[in-house]
Amino acid sequence: MVPFTTRLLKFEKQGEKTGWTYIVVPHDIAESLKPGNKKSFRVKGTLDQFPIRLVALLPMGDGTFIMAVNASMRKGISKKVGAMVKVMIEADASAIRPSKDFLDCLGDEPAALDFFHQLPKGHQNYFSKWIESAKTAATKTKRIALAVNALAKGDGFPEMMRAEKKRKEDLGF
Repeated sequence: MVPFTTRLLKFEKQGEKTGWTYIVVPHDIAESLKPGNKKSFRVKGTLDQFPIRLVALLPMGDGTFIMAVNASMRKGISKKVGAMVKVMIEADASAIRPSKDFLDCLGDEPAALDFFHQLPKGHQNYFSKWIESAKTAATKTKRIALAVNALAKGDGFPEMMRAEKKRKEDLGF
């Protein structure tokens, strides 16, 4: 595990990353985790004492990487943008396994299953991680239904999320 301390930052305007909270992983630390690597890879470890796993480091093109710090991670460390965070990470080679319940439901919708298998592995993982992060069975069921319907229409994860956000806005949520 490689330890370092960094600050929580937030992108103001940065294309698809606009609004993301993130940390910077300096070049020397990324190099010690995966020597010579310039592509995204996954890590595990802790932010402060909060455990993380299968979290992607994204290359920024200058040798540094960033790691998005999502809402559950921010809640787990009880810190906001600007705060310092103690990081302890190592490369994580474990595979993300799709939710069995999700795959079972996809099996009932051949068009959705075909489209799902056409997506790059990383995009398939977005669906699985989102579904598995549900805290209740009801939320997990709702997410599976939303994902299967989106995939049956040929929508990927970002399109599904944008459509759901618009639907909620239209309903006044």
